[in-house]
Amino acid sequence: VQLQASGGGSVQARGSLRLSCAASGRSFSNYDIGWFRQAPGKEREFVAAINWNGGIKYYADSVKGRFTIPRDNAENTVYLQLSSMKPEDTANYYCAAKVGINYALAQNYAYWGQGTQVTVSS
Repeated sequence: VQLQASGGGSVQARGSLRLSCAASGRSFSNYDIGWFRQAPGKEREFVAAINWNGGIKYYADSVKGRFTIPRDNAENTVYLQLSSMKPEDTANYYCAAKVGINYALAQNYAYWGQGTQVTVSS
């Protein structure tokens, strides 16, 4: 499976964005998908994850209540809806397919797509 993130941009604090993670390949619906982000000078951190059928979702404490992660297997796409955004949400956002056990660890993911930059101004 190949993944490509898109939808980033510049927004003001308290604004919203929707990121898309589009997949190619027939096996997309078999994978749990995660979103991570990386700010300059910082390590890549977990943001959210969703299981293969959308029935289970996980969120980092820093985004819980502000971000959601729906998926549409018919469209081979997982989304990340960002709302009530803060300047500390500024980062390059990546999606990847989970191949390991722990949903919050980047090392358990593969097939990373290129990131999409999100910038939040105060």
